[in-house]
Amino acid sequence: MARYRLTEAAETDIVEILEWSERQFGGAARRRYERLLVAALLDVAADPTRTGSLARPELGSHVRSWHLRGSREHARGPDGVVQRPRHFLIYRALDPALIVIGRVLHDAMELHRHLQALEIWD
Repeated sequence: MARYRLTEAAETDIVEILEWSERQFGGAARRRYERLLVAALLDVAADPTRTGSLARPELGSHVRSWHLRGSREHARGPDGVVQRPRHFLIYRALDPALIVIGRVLHDAMELHRHLQALEIWD
């Protein structure tokens, strides 16, 4: 399994997603979404080109996306799963040993408004 690294933008995205989840739906929902995010990160680190991931050449070389719904069953806990996850990971797998998570974005966002192909990977 490859390691993964979050960019500063991805870290900020995750904090904001979890804070919003807790404000809107409570602590249990936040914990479910946090489990889901961790499962998704581990899933793409285990297999960056896994079935269901999409190549995103318009965002740069070796860039892919993974919708969190693909990791739902890996995130099942005693309090259930996230029923309708709405976020996806944008990541880059340049090196087989390291996956860089560039952003975690809502699936209703216009992708190009939130990303510049070469600027998110630092």
